[in-house]
Amino acid sequence: MNVPTDQGRAGVWYIVSAYTLWGFLPLYWKLLESVPAMEVLAHRILWSFGFTLALLLLRDSRNLRVVLRLPRRKLISVFLCGVLISFNWYTYIWAVNSNHVIQASMGYYISPLMVVLFSVVFLKETLGRWKIIAAALATAGVLVVTLQYGQVPWVALVLAGSFSLYSLAKKVLRVDSLTGLFLETTAVTPLALLYIVNLERGALGNFLGASLPITAFLMGAGVITAMPLLLFAQGAQRIRLSSVGFFQYIAPSITLLLGIFVFGETFSPTHLLSFGLIWSALVLFTLSNIGVLRVPEPAKINTGS
Repeated sequence: MNVPTDQGRAGVWYIVSAYTLWGFLPLYWKLLESVPAMEVLAHRILWSFGFTLALLLLRDSRNLRVVLRLPRRKLISVFLCGVLISFNWYTYIWAVNSNHVIQASMGYYISPLMVVLFSVVFLKETLGRWKIIAAALATAGVLVVTLQYGQVPWVALVLAGSFSLYSLAKKVLRVDSLTGLFLETTAVTPLALLYIVNLERGALGNFLGASLPITAFLMGAGVITAMPLLLFAQGAQRIRLSSVGFFQYIAPSITLLLGIFVFGETFSPTHLLSFGLIWSALVLFTLSNIGVLRVPEPAKINTGS
């Protein structure tokens, strides 16, 4: 059944808003540039946990009781997801505040392709011809930067790799975005809280010892993390998943533009060639995903029987 026009339009606006917020996240982390990335991460985990818990209780406390009775297999997946997304968040925060915003955008450009490759390796899924070509183009894009500068773009690869592994681990959970974020932050909140308490006890923390704006921004990390997920969940309910794929590159595109024009990072002709190959790969990948590009079936021979 086709989605009604008003629902479809609302879904598009929700999705675009979510990816736009994700794209502008570097501006928020730059406000916390004076705070070590690990401390920012700990507060992001803690306040994301608190914010999602409040939302779940407001939505329906019975849902929370169901969540807390998950079987052991899913609890292991929850912990794994919590560790992986925490590692991904830390890398991203560190990258932004260490002037690697362009590499961060590259990481999220290539992560959909890496998810496909990991699915082949770990889930034994088959890869079509066009997706193989897309993966080859993306690999070439990474190699161009590596060979030119003699240094592997590890920030991009770590971001893409950790997010891809996280995506695979999420397959086991099968819960909505808000519940998923609550579960994942629950798994690692004790560690985050312990880290924060130790910092504050040693007068090394920025939550109580810094200015009021820094304290507010640290607390706001939970809201800025959860809001795009809520918008995304609303949008995904209203439009087809294949349509969502068209919008997923808004975020890294905004991040790339911020890296070049706001933070003044170098974007050389080599970067342009590298990103050009990656963008070409994503075009092929997206067209293949929605069925526009298909491997032609062999013609059947009429035997006359």
